Amino acid sequence: MSALPVDLDLAWRSLPELLAGLRVTVLITVLPLMFGLALAFPICFARMSERRWLALPAEIFVVFFRGAPLLILLYVVYYGFGQIALLREGPLWLLFGSPFGCVIVALTLNHAAYMTEVLRGSLLAVPSGIVEASEALGISRRHIFIWVKMPLAIRYGLKAYQNEVVSFVKGTAIVSVVTITDLTAVANGIFEQTYDPFTPILCAAALYWAFINLLRIGFELWGRWLARHQREEESPLAAEAPGRFGLRRLSRLAKAML
Repeated sequence: MSALPVDLDLAWRSLPELLAGLRVTVLITVLPLMFGLALAFPICFARMSERRWLALPAEIFVVFFRGAPLLILLYVVYYGFGQIALLREGPLWLLFGSPFGCVIVALTLNHAAYMTEVLRGSLLAVPSGIVEASEALGISRRHIFIWVKMPLAIRYGLKAYQNEVVSFVKGTAIVSVVTITDLTAVANGIFEQTYDPFTPILCAAALYWAFINLLRIGFELWGRWLARHQREEESPLAAEAPGRFGLRRLSRLAKAML
């Protein structure tokens, strides 16, 4: 079986154009991740609220945008919102009148729905005993949330968040259907010009792979930083210097027993 006919000269000549497409892919990944995470926090708090008038709309939002296919959602925002006269004549048309703005809105809503559930599951996974012990120590509810629940929830939900981000990056490949010149669109354009189906597509796949693995390495480093206290307890230095590490362990044990 012969090897795939990859044209190395074409790959080298196409690299600047592919990197330009990668920059667009990175941009339409980072912005929805930021906006979606920011939007997920209030929706998550509403979803966890005991007030039904807050929890029900948040639940409907999550169910709808998690269940709607991303491609259909993108079509609705790009083609459908333009039919609403109120949007066409208002200031929001600056956002919905451009393909880039429509892509950011659609991806943000999709990511916010998934992140709401990731946040909710992470917060519910925090042991109630730790919260009760913090309350027994006289710590305010606001400080318990900031300094106790959220750090633990971040650790519990980090893997789920990593998986969501990786899937999200792969999902951005569909934005070319609304004229966004991302990495996939650039690879398809080179294919249409050269009739070489392998070289541009494999080069794009390699750049996607590199981008996703850089994100994975970043998440691994973040996870190690969050678990750095465990490495201190397990290190040989902890056994040789009980005065340095023993007091810290005793303090944590005392707090856990309260």
